[in-house]
Amino acid sequence: MNEKFLHYLWKYQLIDQTLKTTSGEELMVLKAGTHNSDSGPDFFNSLVKIGKTTWAGNVEIHVNSSDWFKHDHHSDPTYDSIILHVVFKNDATVFRKNNDPVPTLQLDGYFDQKIFLKYQSFIESDNWIPCENQLSVIDHFNKMAWLDRLMVERLKEKAGQIEAELGIIRRDFQEIFFRKLARSFGFNTNGVAFEHMAVSLPFTILAKHKTDVFQLESLLFGQAGMLNRAFKDKYPMKLKEEYLHLRGKYGLNPISIRNWKFMRMRPTNFPTIRISQFAHVIERSSGLLSSMLDSEKLTSVISFFQVSASTYWTDHYIFDKSSAPVIKQLGRTSIDIILINTVIPFLFVYAKNKNDTKLQDKAIDWLETIKPEKNVIVNKFHQLGINASNAMHSQALIRLKKKYCDHKLCLECSFGQQLLKTDDTVNES
Repeated sequence: MNEKFLHYLWKYQLIDQTLKTTSGEELMVLKAGTHNSDSGPDFFNSLVKIGKTTWAGNVEIHVNSSDWFKHDHHSDPTYDSIILHVVFKNDATVFRKNNDPVPTLQLDGYFDQKIFLKYQSFIESDNWIPCENQLSVIDHFNKMAWLDRLMVERLKEKAGQIEAELGIIRRDFQEIFFRKLARSFGFNTNGVAFEHMAVSLPFTILAKHKTDVFQLESLLFGQAGMLNRAFKDKYPMKLKEEYLHLRGKYGLNPISIRNWKFMRMRPTNFPTIRISQFAHVIERSSGLLSSMLDSEKLTSVISFFQVSASTYWTDHYIFDKSSAPVIKQLGRTSIDIILINTVIPFLFVYAKNKNDTKLQDKAIDWLETIKPEKNVIVNKFHQLGINASNAMHSQALIRLKKKYCDHKLCLECSFGQQLLKTDDTVNES
């Protein structure tokens, strides 16, 4: 037995209706209260009737009543006003400071043991997700309703990260957007390096050169630490010459080239190619934020990202080493990832700051228009019968796996809650 399960029983009142305290008084739960995930009592604003008296206040839950002393509640004034102590086993009497016993409910015997056995099977499961053999029991409507909630959670999580950074640099939307956009161009492998490069190069400096792609590339490649050597080709030689001038002018310090990863990557994803493509997006960026805000359709925003690397990169993947000519255009799948991970969450944050619910709705609507991501998590859920029809659902499935399933938070998951309540049992294998 654990406290999380007891919290679940109390929160959803999956206990008998005819209850008695350990002292033999009749107990009626009128309101379970609000679950508290921070420090302090476990449930606030509960309402219970003990005997003929109705009590309003807080409820504390433990596996054993003696845990009250283990957690030092007896010396904390906050717990002296608890109206009910809910425990699995009552192995000690708890008193208030005036020596009155705290009313106690022992849950053992007051709930269906099959619920706990099913929960235990989830916790002990070695499957990819604990309930994967039982997902077919959940109807389509409830699956979609939970995915909708998960999508909002995922979007709020990303928005929260942006909000935190806005607080650090005095709510400079343009600068934070530049940094987050840079990180998204690095994708999983070089995202951190891209962001470090962006932090080392304020957008205010780039904005002064945004009409000149060559100068943008010299600044970006230079700050990336990729111009700190001798070159054979004229193009990188000119980039280096320009960068040294601009570095002196603005007092810049590049990051280490060791931040960047090239190994085990497709050449089209090399950071050299992405930096050049990023420079072309910055050239267009003066209208990107306004387009995000004003456009009802996502297509006009997508057009900003339909860029190719500079001509030099047509027959190069790295400096001074030629290759078969291929135009290095940013593909639609890559654009979708950038939209999902940066553009739409940023739009959501901006709308939240402006208290613009229509703009928030637009951010969510855009997620529905983008194709679902293709990754291990989305593919595995597809095999289990849960299909993502758009990016909104694929983001929800990523949230489900990483936030709930991986940590076995079945009691907080809508799927887990429904499966625990159902009488159907499926053997785990």
